[in-house]
Amino acid sequence: MDVPTMKKALTPPSIAAPFGAYSHGIDAGPGGRIIVTSGQLGLAPDGTCPEGVKAQSEQCFANIDAILTEAGAGRSDVIRISAFVTRREDFATYMAVRDAWLAQVAVKPASTLIIVTGFTRAEFLVEVEVTAVAPV
Repeated sequence: MDVPTMKKALTPPSIAAPFGAYSHGIDAGPGGRIIVTSGQLGLAPDGTCPEGVKAQSEQCFANIDAILTEAGAGRSDVIRISAFVTRREDFATYMAVRDAWLAQVAVKPASTLIIVTGFTRAEFLVEVEVTAVAPV
């Protein structure tokens, strides 16, 4: 028997409101399976890496969609996104891709974006990992 997860956004009025399409915290409720992805880079199935943070971010989220689908989950099950970009000027571009990916999700996940000095290969500009809680 499936036990639904009951996600609830945690946005206390005693702190500043989120400045983007995310929640400060998520209460995933009882009865879920935890799905954790490794950091996904902008690598296409054929091993190529597109140029630019927009295309790489889109590929990261496409890879995450594939992992979630394999687990029987979807975007609405995501409770946390952690992302890493190599350049401060790519912050807005990454966020626009993330926000488009979450456009149909009612309860936005918690989200962190960190600027890092680099990844394992110089052409990688962004890496994204998610945690999801899906129904049992």
